[in-house]
Amino acid sequence: MRIRRKAASIALALGLGAGGVLGTAAPAAAATYGGECGSGYGVVNSAPIGSLGTVFLTYNNSNGNNCAVAKRNSAGSAVLIEVGLSIYPEGNHWDAYEGDYFTSYAGPVYLNAAGRCVSWMGRISGTEGGDRGTNCG
Repeated sequence: MRIRRKAASIALALGLGAGGVLGTAAPAAAATYGGECGSGYGVVNSAPIGSLGTVFLTYNNSNGNNCAVAKRNSAGSAVLIEVGLSIYPEGNHWDAYEGDYFTSYAGPVYLNAAGRCVSWMGRISGTEGGDRGTNCG
């Protein structure tokens, strides 16, 4: 009796019961770039936005424009999503910026920065990703 009670306590502590192992939620798939910036843009950098999404920095060789998009891992009800892009060093404001309540992504925002370093960021519900002073040239 005592051994059976101890085994039952251990099983409950491990999350095992009559139904076996408890299911756990599968991690959300990471956001992928889907051509939101348009033709001629290729991803040159990206960064996670915590576990919520990814910010993508793209570049178009033919016109020298950078483009940035902040995307959620999966679409859902509208949340605050922001994306910013600036020539480095950025000042108090992003040179190109979009922020509002979106279901999937913010952007694209564009900036001509041929031969310059850029700073770029994406923010979802207050969690930020990106980098400063990268992709020079």
